[in-house]
Order: sequence, then structure tokens, then C-alpha cells
Amino acid sequence: MDTFDVIVVGGGHAGTEAAAAAARCGARTALVSFDASKIGAMSCNPAIGGLGKGHLVREIDAFDGLIARATDAAGIHYRMLNRSKGTAVQGPRVQADRKRYAAAIQDMLAAQRDLHIIVGEVAALALDGTIVQGVRLSDGTVVSAPAVVLATGTFLGATMFCGEDRSVGGRIGEAAASLLAAQLRAARLPMARLKTGTPPRLDGRTIDWAALGEQPSDDEPWTMSPLSAGRVLPQLRCAITRTTSATHDIIRSGLDRSPLFGGAIAGQGPRYCPSIEDKIHRFGDRDGHQIFLEPEGLDDATVYPNGISTSLPVDIQAAMIASIPGLEQARIVASGYAVEYDHIDPRALSATLEVRAMPGLFCCGQINGTTGYEEAAGQGLIAGLNAAAMALGSPSVILDRASSYLGVMIDDLVLQGITEPYRMLTARAEYRLRLRSDNAETRLSPLAAEIGCLSPARLARIGDRAVARGRIEQRLQQPVGVASLMAKGAEVAADPPARTAAEWLRVAGVTIDQLAPDLVAFEDRSLLAEIAEDARYAPYLARQDAEIAQQRSHEGIGVPVSLDYATVPGLSTEMIERLSAARPASLGAAARVRGVTPAALTAILLQLRRVAA
Repeated sequence: MDTFDVIVVGGGHAGTEAAAAAARCGARTALVSFDASKIGAMSCNPAIGGLGKGHLVREIDAFDGLIARATDAAGIHYRMLNRSKGTAVQGPRVQADRKRYAAAIQDMLAAQRDLHIIVGEVAALALDGTIVQGVRLSDGTVVSAPAVVLATGTFLGATMFCGEDRSVGGRIGEAAASLLAAQLRAARLPMARLKTGTPPRLDGRTIDWAALGEQPSDDEPWTMSPLSAGRVLPQLRCAITRTTSATHDIIRSGLDRSPLFGGAIAGQGPRYCPSIEDKIHRFGDRDGHQIFLEPEGLDDATVYPNGISTSLPVDIQAAMIASIPGLEQARIVASGYAVEYDHIDPRALSATLEVRAMPGLFCCGQINGTTGYEEAAGQGLIAGLNAAAMALGSPSVILDRASSYLGVMIDDLVLQGITEPYRMLTARAEYRLRLRSDNAETRLSPLAAEIGCLSPARLARIGDRAVARGRIEQRLQQPVGVASLMAKGAEVAADPPARTAAEWLRVAGVTIDQLAPDLVAFEDRSLLAEIAEDARYAPYLARQDAEIAQQRSHEGIGVPVSLDYATVPGLSTEMIERLSAARPASLGAAARVRGVTPAALTAILLQLRRVAA
């Protein structure tokens, strides 16, 4: 029998981050996957990042995660979304070459100490009562570990749908994790079904690119990870087209054969990435829906038509594609399909992503009710760090809402649960002025260093940045006269009060180039821009700091997991149900459970005092 500290089940975005994170912390780790060649595969769209999602990628990278560096190794189209808005809501998004992305992930895993790949199917968890002790493979092999991370993606009890056709599997051509799904349901864990989908893939050589509007890659040489040397691959252009009224008529003609509308799929799909049939049904007044044509690789002619995920029959899909401008002659190389799969109610998890009813079992990714590569990778990071911490006897890693989008996501999941696949949005973060994608490294690297999950290269970078930060901040505290600013072209009043360079940055139109050209010439431009943004929003950040301090004072008042909310006077039935499902660990967490009022918090606090007396 093989023995490890941590076993990770699944080699997708969640599983690879979990396994790498656990191994970086010194845990002897096994990653179990159906097929080693599919580890790191991009199951759906060929892109990483976006609004809210790009923040997660940068935060994972601050812990030395894999996703950002793999993205840069495979990046073929870079685009900063929301560029016209403030940096807090800008989102870096990169389209990646599918083959090169998976190869980059596999190379990093192969180079990681203490990480072993096991090819096989996990048939069951090995349990002592309800305590996890490892896994049993379908060939009977038992692999032992005190911590197991489930990162099953869309494979858990999965069924695929394409029109009237049904098949068992979590991805085209791959099996489902049916045996493990049966065991988890038999254990009476709170589980339900969700669904996701993918569009038909097109042969790019049959698309009329000349008839379509082009979208080039950004000229600015930014990367997802600061450790990446730059953009190593040629950059490709995307194109944009739209559905038409004829397209919509074709889709409506096939709704009676759609598994979504015929009742075959019971699981809820993602609101923010609906199928094209959902769009036509819900937004019938629209005359068209935008489609982004995204190349899948440098040496692969396949194109991903982002915006038309579908499970319609293949003949309807073909007619639909032929009705879209620029795609009249396009050949479908793989039909779109939907996947319905099992997930666990994330309120059954603690903030470490451990299942409370099964000590030693951690869950991450779509099994927790989320959608998207980035959300999965972020949970994988946190689950892997905490699985290693449990196995090695180290402190748990819990991020709060004020520190990161990772903290926001996990807090949302374990306290509120989900009614549809969860997607990260910048609007979910109360403190998004502080939680920018450009300062993720500054916010989180000190914690990552304390945990012990950073490479020597990353630690050296942190040290160098700290020295440079000191120089820049000291320089920005120097006074700058209005005359020198006006001489450099700044449009400012002639007689303002004396100000430091940092204070001048709060004046519209004043730039760092005008205030400190010596810094622009010699310092790291990305760090300089980050510090300038901090200075620009300093008054607002100070106000948020006060709010954060108040929030954290409530976090210090612990609530026992065993508290019977039915015994708390004054709580409504709805509050009792939600608090009992969420099991908040503190009064601050209880305050964030949907529907819990200030009066209810007072009642809980009084009950805690009565119990303690």
C-alpha cells in the first residue's frame, strides 16, 4: 500500500493547483488522474482570466501557483478588459494555445518535488467511520493519506447531452467518476446537480475572416505572472460576429429536441454564461448576440466560437452556424454538448474547504458548485494548502474578504451556498479598490512566504520589490512645486497649497511622469504604477481600512460549530435554516449569511454569553 501525506483526485485546474500547492509546502503528494496526458487540459474555452477571474489568477500566482505562468507560456492573445475604467475593475484575459498550456502545466508538475502522478480511477474513499484515510482505486489498490482533495470537475456522476443523444462522461471521449459519486451520495452528503455546456468547434480554414471585424492582441507587453520573461509566442487576432434573426428562428425550431427544454437536464446552468438556447428563450427581443471567434492554437486550425454554447441536435447546430455572418461555409469539427454532474452543497465545508462531516476530505472546483477555470484553480490552491497543513500539523490557511478575491469566493460559497454555478465578479468584493489585479503580489506574497510555499526565485523577487518600494515611496513624499508641474505640461491651478508628489497624484490629469521622471527612468514600471494607484486612492483606502478593522473585530467573536440555532430566541425559521447549513465560525461570518439581521446577531451574541456563563 502506497502512503502519502495528501492525495488529490483529478488533474484539471483545481487538482493541479491543489497538488502543486501541497507539494510546495513539503507534503508528499499524489495526484490521481484517469489519463496523465489529459492533465492540465482546457476543457472549454481557450482563455484564462477576465473580469474578476483575472484577479483570481494573479492572486494564485502570488502563492506561486501554476495557472498564470502556464498561461504566459501558451499565451497567443492578450487583452485587458475594462481598460477605460479604473484599475480596480480591469481584468487581464489571455487566450492560450491549448496544447502548450497543458504541456506547461505538466512540465511544472514533473519538476515539482514531492509530487507523484498515479494513473487510475478512484473508485472510493478509504474511510475509518467518517474519517478519511486515503482512496481505493478501481483495480483494488489502496493509496493511504490523512488528507484527500476531491477535484472532480464535471466528471462526478456526469452525463453528456447533445440533442436526443445521451452518454456517460464528463468530457468528450472521457469517462465519468460514477463509482465515487455513488459513494458520496450513499454517505448522505448534501448533493445536487448542475450543468454546463460548450459550443461546437469550427475549422478556422473555412471561416470568412475578411468579412469579420478583427480584435488584435494588446500592444502593451503585460503578462499574467511577473515571473514570466514576456510573451514568448506569436500573437493571433480574434474576430467578432453576431447571431441573426435567421439564427434565432433555427434555434427555436429545435427547442422541442433540446434536452434543456425537454426536461432531460435538471441541473441549473450558469447565469453569466448561458447556452444560446437560453439566450434566445430569455432575451427574445434581441436581434443578435455577439460571438467571439477564438483560435485554439498556433498549429491548430480549430476555432472556439465563444457565446454559442449549446446542446441542440447536431443538424440544428450545423444550420445555426451556417446562418451566422462569416460562418456560412464553416465546418464543425466537434459538436457542442452539455454536461450534467454532481456537486456538493459548499455550505457543508469549512473555510479551509474541508468537509465538516468527513474529516480529512477537502473539495475544490466544480464539485463545490463553481464554474470556470480560475475559480477552480483558486479553490485548488486553498484546498491544497490546507490539506498539507492538516497532514503536516501546520496552521490552516484562511483568507478573508478584505485580503483577496480568493477570500471573497470561499466566504460566499461556504456561507451562502449556491443556486447556480458560481462565477467570480468584481461586484462581489466590497473592498475592490484595495483588491486590484495589479497589487495581488503585494497583498498576498508575505502570507505565502510565511506559509512556506514560495520558490527561491519568488522570495528573491519579494525582497527586491520591498527595497524598490521603499525608494519609490520615499521619493513620492518629497514636495513638488506647481511651477515645475506646469512646466511639464500639467494642467493645474497656479496657486494650490504645497503638496507632496503622492498628494499631487490625487489631482486629475497629474501623472507620475510629470512628478518623478527619475523614477520612471529607473524603477519597475509595474510597481511604480501600483504605488501611484495606491497614492491616488489613499483617502478611500483609509476609509475602507476602518471598515475592515470593524469587520475583523466581529471575526474575533467565535461561534461554536455545535451551536443549536433553534435555541436562540428571536431567530426566524429561515435564519435558523441558513445558519444551520452555513455553520459560521464567527459572529462576523454569521453577519454575512444572507437574511441574518443585526437584531439576530445580537440574539446570537447573548446566547453565546449565556452558554459561556
